[in-house]
Amino acid sequence: MKFKVLTEEQKWHFIDKGHIVIRQAFSRGLAAEWREIAFKRLGYEPDDPLTWEQERVHMPSMNSVSIQSVSPYTYDVICDLLGGQDRLSNPNLHWRDGFIINFSVGFDEEWQPPSSNVEGWHKDGDFFRHFLDSPEQGLLTIVVWSDIYPQSGGTFVACDSVKYIARYLLENPQGFLPHEAGFAQFIHECKDFMEITGQAGDVILIHPFVLHAGSRNPSGRARFIANPPVALKEPMNFNRKVVDEFSPVELAVLEGLGVDRLDFRPASPRQRIVPERVKHEQKILEEQKTRLTRS
Repeated sequence: MKFKVLTEEQKWHFIDKGHIVIRQAFSRGLAAEWREIAFKRLGYEPDDPLTWEQERVHMPSMNSVSIQSVSPYTYDVICDLLGGQDRLSNPNLHWRDGFIINFSVGFDEEWQPPSSNVEGWHKDGDFFRHFLDSPEQGLLTIVVWSDIYPQSGGTFVACDSVKYIARYLLENPQGFLPHEAGFAQFIHECKDFMEITGQAGDVILIHPFVLHAGSRNPSGRARFIANPPVALKEPMNFNRKVVDEFSPVELAVLEGLGVDRLDFRPASPRQRIVPERVKHEQKILEEQKTRLTRS
């Protein structure tokens, strides 16, 4: 496959480690602007942790920006990882301010390094039935909206988890609803862990089969990220006639399964789900809009 910007080194790092880090992918100014708005929406003071009432907040999105306009390089890497722009469900990709903010989770506990002993490992996707070739989540992104120092709430990633999730889904072609999948059980097979750190403006592109977990944040600094998925127009194809047409995301699955190609067929219908969080986020959004009009 001919890439627009992705290098062979980046391709193989993604296949072997399940992720790519893009430093300074977008403006720190945009990050600062959106963080300021987020604090106003919450009614918190940025410099006064005593006003931070919740340890962790999942914010509904209010603002959005085209990825192509603020980070064309990141957009091109996303397309390269998925096999080209024409494979995206919607080529007009946006980042939104639906932040996951870790204000102080575990602030009064000893910090734990990334390992299989940490709780909360999971595979994203609470809105669809999971199959080996699911198109709903072709790629996971972690957009870093605040500086994340070590031991400050950075996401933990199991870099070697793709093969275990791939084998599990291959062995279960009927697929799994999110609540019945049990993907976290495979964290005890994993050995290669990392803690995501970085600066506001960094972006990490992650294979959808990578297990990850939140971490404790005793730093006194609020950690802002967002993790929007990128959807595919069609299911992943592991049986392409031309080898060069496999995307790096598909190649990572084949590599994990130890095969050159695979004719996978789901054994039950695909299914979309409306998570309960959507209703909850809508209520929060209305409250935050009211707070902004009063400020």
